[in-house]
Amino acid sequence: MNAQSNAVPEALSQTQAVLPAALSPTRPLYWSIRRELWENRSIYIAPLSVAGLALIGFLIATMGRAFSTSDLVRRQAVLEEPYEFASGLIMVTAMLVAIFYCLDSLYGERRDRSILFWKSLPVSDLTTVLAKASIPYVVLPLFAIAVLFVTESIMLMLSTLALSASGLPVRPLWTEVMLLFLTLSYHMITVHVLWHAPLYGWLMFVSSWAKRAPFLWAVLPVVVICALEKIAFNTVHFLGWLQYRLSGPDEFNFPGPHTLPAHVMMHMNLVKFLTTPGLWFGLLLTAAFLAAAVRIRRYRGPV
Repeated sequence: MNAQSNAVPEALSQTQAVLPAALSPTRPLYWSIRRELWENRSIYIAPLSVAGLALIGFLIATMGRAFSTSDLVRRQAVLEEPYEFASGLIMVTAMLVAIFYCLDSLYGERRDRSILFWKSLPVSDLTTVLAKASIPYVVLPLFAIAVLFVTESIMLMLSTLALSASGLPVRPLWTEVMLLFLTLSYHMITVHVLWHAPLYGWLMFVSSWAKRAPFLWAVLPVVVICALEKIAFNTVHFLGWLQYRLSGPDEFNFPGPHTLPAHVMMHMNLVKFLTTPGLWFGLLLTAAFLAAAVRIRRYRGPV
């Protein structure tokens, strides 16, 4: 009897220890994000593929051009050229993946009718939309920065070996590449994530209600508004606002490669960025788009 009475409280204590972990509010969000990564492999395949192509191009084109010339100054200039191009290519790829992912994020599950299965699970619409929104706002930017760091590190090691073998200094290249990485990482988080947040929110909102062709429905209202404003008032204020939203404020447009080291700290003014009114207006607009997407998903069925 004593053994049985001791076993029952012990079993209850073990059950109580497991229940909080199973009922943790973050677990559905965690597994929902993992589901998005399982179903959308382009999230990590596309940046990795572009990084691989950039490295192959660096080995074949850049190293070949560098060692084909006997001019040491020209060789050093050639070895310093491809970093901005490779970095920009990875960043643009991550942004394009984010755009097409947002367009298909809520529309795709209605098109293939898998929404019926996912709604049968104990996962709220809010959790589902937040998990999908975390891909363009968190997962893709961090993964792109990690891929950018690894790619530039490999290129930097190869350039260092080439410069050392030629008797050229490597410190200027290291300084420039490190500043470039810091600047692009800052630019990715501030502009591509925070400043472009309304863009991703709008695309997810369109994806939540469009019955077909979400890309067309995302672009058509913008074109119609611009055309009506031009016809009715002969102005382009809405188009100018869109350009301002997509390109970012003028003070956050970074200079070219030769002026980057001298002015990089001036452009990495986080306080100035966070006090920009356009940033907070965009974040409020993003919250409205995501809230609307949550509500629409709650009542929207398969296509």
